[in-house]
Amino acid sequence: MNEKGFTLIEMLVVLLIISILLLLVIPNIGKQQDTIQTKGCAALQKMVQSSVEAYRLDNDQLPDSLTVLKEQGYITTFKCKNKLELSYDKTNGTVSLP
Repeated sequence: MNEKGFTLIEMLVVLLIISILLLLVIPNIGKQQDTIQTKGCAALQKMVQSSVEAYRLDNDQLPDSLTVLKEQGYITTFKCKNKLELSYDKTNGTVSLP
């Protein structure tokens, strides 16, 4: 009997190794979720700040609110994925994280 293939023991060892790797990787993904959300919100803040500048260049004035930017199509949202809204200071045209 000279058949080529895997034995049951070999398959069980491979499944054991894959299971151990998954047990090590999955908790780390959950821990990184907050970091991912924070970096995503910071990127959104920079994009909205750029849109404020684009609005200022197009209209020679700062927008009254971020809602104006959304209504005129400069941005699609000013809320982060974790439901926090960016804040906007009209006096100097800065967008900041909550």
